Amino acid sequence: MRAIISDETKVRLRYPARAVGILGAVLMIASIMMPWAYGHEALDDMGFYGAPSPLQVFFVILPVIVLLLLAAPLVGKPRLGKFARALAWNTSAKTASIAATATVAVALIDIAIELEGLVNVEVGGWLALVGGIVAIAATLFLPDSPEPTLDRMKSPNWLQILAIVVLMGMLLFTAAFALSLDKAGQFLMFAAFLVGVVLVLRQVGVFAWLGLAAANNNRVLVLSAFIVAFAFPFTQNGSDANMSIASQVLIFAAAALGLNIVVGLVGLLDLGYIAFLGAGAFTAAVLSDSAFATVNFKPPFIITVLIAGVVSSLLGLLIGAPTLRVSGDYLAIVTLAFGEIFRITMNNLDGTDGPNLTNGPNGIPGIPDLNIFGYDLGAVHDILGIEIGRFANYYWLMLIVIAVIIVVFMNLNYSRIGRGWVAIREDELAAEAMGVNAFALKLLAFAGGAFLAGVAGSVKAHMDTSVTPDQYVFLESAFLLAAVVLGGMGTVMGVLIGATILKLLPEKLRFFSDYRLLVFGLLMVFMMRFRPEGIIADERRQLEFHAEDEELAEELEEELITHHGHLNPERKGFDL
Repeated sequence: MRAIISDETKVRLRYPARAVGILGAVLMIASIMMPWAYGHEALDDMGFYGAPSPLQVFFVILPVIVLLLLAAPLVGKPRLGKFARALAWNTSAKTASIAATATVAVALIDIAIELEGLVNVEVGGWLALVGGIVAIAATLFLPDSPEPTLDRMKSPNWLQILAIVVLMGMLLFTAAFALSLDKAGQFLMFAAFLVGVVLVLRQVGVFAWLGLAAANNNRVLVLSAFIVAFAFPFTQNGSDANMSIASQVLIFAAAALGLNIVVGLVGLLDLGYIAFLGAGAFTAAVLSDSAFATVNFKPPFIITVLIAGVVSSLLGLLIGAPTLRVSGDYLAIVTLAFGEIFRITMNNLDGTDGPNLTNGPNGIPGIPDLNIFGYDLGAVHDILGIEIGRFANYYWLMLIVIAVIIVVFMNLNYSRIGRGWVAIREDELAAEAMGVNAFALKLLAFAGGAFLAGVAGSVKAHMDTSVTPDQYVFLESAFLLAAVVLGGMGTVMGVLIGATILKLLPEKLRFFSDYRLLVFGLLMVFMMRFRPEGIIADERRQLEFHAEDEELAEELEEELITHHGHLNPERKGFDL
């Protein structure tokens, strides 16, 4: 459309285009007061006049944003002041219009599937779709906006802290609502709405401003995040199903953070990482009080965690010492083989083909729940009048584990060792020429990442109450790697988001289980094409993937100088 509609035409038609876009937004807003579906079975019952459902209420946020973005500039720059130049009004309105229309499309498709035909879509649904199309068409005739400069505006510290607290509260509410959605169609519509809101906020420049606020108030951010995560079980009304998903997400995220050291910081492709998680789980199972455990040594859980981590680390050293001399595709093949060797070995340790340690394919069932300092994680506890089940207890335990892992990861990342890892990832030969012991640091990364996975595996064994070799197949390693790549290699928040997406989607979209690998492949192809650095990008890797973008390079240079070092005028680079 840019080639068809000239800039002069856009400038001349900007006011009529705004008027038409506002009309489309008004149509979408009015549509929630009308039924979208003929029957009451589809989505969350959108079959009433004057009584919008919760999903319709969420949806209306997007057209309201469109309305505000299109109408606000009409007020005039004198009233808006610097704020008028800080936001990308036109481009953001276009993004919001597309997001609203996509959300409506997902809803109508689900209604047609659940009620067997588009004939069951009522007037409200069609009105919302027409309004969205009108808004998109109108925004195509608006001039392109300059880049948002919201993050460059001075804001008081109290406003930044308030924004962080409000954001964390919204995340808690969003997570609780998303997990409460039972139908796949409901979850998909809500997911489309969330993606749309995120894209609009990013386009407007809110995320850049929030990033600056988070950097200025890091302690407030960490404390708020911990409080919100700790309070999450209180929003579930004792639901074991939702807390089971949440605790599994945390275990998956803990393992992905360990893999992030190997892949994200050092740049080593490990396709057998699930073996380290399995090693920790089997170690904890063997040392547990299970009647099927084959070792008579029963240490306290704190000691078991350390032993599980050490065993996984030794396996990391065992596989790393002879193989880290190779790299790239060869290392990937070796680690893939190691993952399969681990699974086959666990199958053979049944007393027939080898010593009886794991009971072979049957594994070790009947692993008892943990009791830490008198607190039984398997019992239901009443806290503040709310029932806290066993999965909520394990969720809290994994929160502590995740916190420790994040502290370890961040300290390693910004230490001399972390800088050595990054140097190896960028150019191993150059790093060695500068005196970096590449082999020792790569071996340390393998052992350190394996230790973190072993710790997560020891908790997983008790939470699952059983461990079998079939739980640790290559597909799980692939999903761990995908979580790191999808979220953003070398970042903490990105990996947490990637792990949450890849663990939560299969749980909520079980009807799509036969096509899970197809969706997984399409998602990775889409990410590699449009955002190879991941959802949350590390500054260095973003420069690697977008080296030709000089404007982005200059912006990231400024950020790196501000947060990590100073620019050396003698050369293009950084002294850290």
